[in-house]
Amino acid sequence: MAKHLKSSVTPVAAVRTRRAYFDCRFGQLHVRTAFPTTGGFDEGVTLICLHPEESSSRVFTRFLPEIADNRSVYAPDLPGNGESDSAPSRDYADAAAAVADLAMDLRLRQIDVLGFRFGAGVALELAVAKPDLVRRLVLVAAPPREGLPVIKQDSLVMRVKLGAGDDSQWTRGTLQRAKFIDLNDYAADLFDAAPKTLAKQIGDFLAAKA
Repeated sequence: MAKHLKSSVTPVAAVRTRRAYFDCRFGQLHVRTAFPTTGGFDEGVTLICLHPEESSSRVFTRFLPEIADNRSVYAPDLPGNGESDSAPSRDYADAAAAVADLAMDLRLRQIDVLGFRFGAGVALELAVAKPDLVRRLVLVAAPPREGLPVIKQDSLVMRVKLGAGDDSQWTRGTLQRAKFIDLNDYAADLFDAAPKTLAKQIGDFLAAKA
């Protein structure tokens, strides 16, 4: 009788995704999280993902497990969106302040920031306000932000045909160290439609040596 041999292949554990609340100066932030299975060893710099205006961290639901294979990822509902408390205003500055509070609460000395549309504007605001905190930027369909000082962080600008988000000419004067990618095949649901593709492109950029 043939013996059944046990497989020597160890199953790959799935990325752990959770939801939690963190305190900030405006109350509480609702945050979606995803953590790699390495237990904290050999992780890349923590990534914070910022959603479009009038949206929530839900837009990153399918993307988070894909990008968190080797880094911890946090996607907050920005103040006044989703399940987070409101700020006095819903502008870039207040949203960036809340994200800075989140990083402080997590005791993160350095972060990478991905921003989609309005979230990209918040990412830029945070890079200006906290240059020692923000290591790299990923800007997807970024809205024009005239008047910003020169931003020296390495940046990946992903251009999508979404109205004002198409116009990234202003970024060439603002971002000294930017790489540009055109995402002409995607629309507003790109993080839901192509999470693996985006995770690969973004992950390669974040992992590249300076």
